[in-house]
Amino acid sequence: MICDNKNEVVLSTVSIWECIVKHQIGRFPLLMPPAIYLPEQRKSHNISSLPLDEAIVAHLSKLPLIHRDPFDRMLICQAIENKLTLVTVDNIIRSYPILTTCS
Repeated sequence: MICDNKNEVVLSTVSIWECIVKHQIGRFPLLMPPAIYLPEQRKSHNISSLPLDEAIVAHLSKLPLIHRDPFDRMLICQAIENKLTLVTVDNIIRSYPILTTCS
């Protein structure tokens, strides 16, 4: 789905946030600071940025507590609120019945 030119691909600001946090604790090594590297890579691959807004955060109160990772829960809310397909290999995320996912 990501490689299909018919589909618009977006990268959540939540994913950028998570990568920066993981980089800071040494779990996501990069050759450049992630705040520079990740937006550059997103732009060079023609990937749009998906912002986090109040309606998406508010959706969290409706989300069943299947997954405990706060970043993943925000990605799920973004996908639902924006009617997007979430591409993931995480089986826990794919267990949400109200979410369109693709592995």
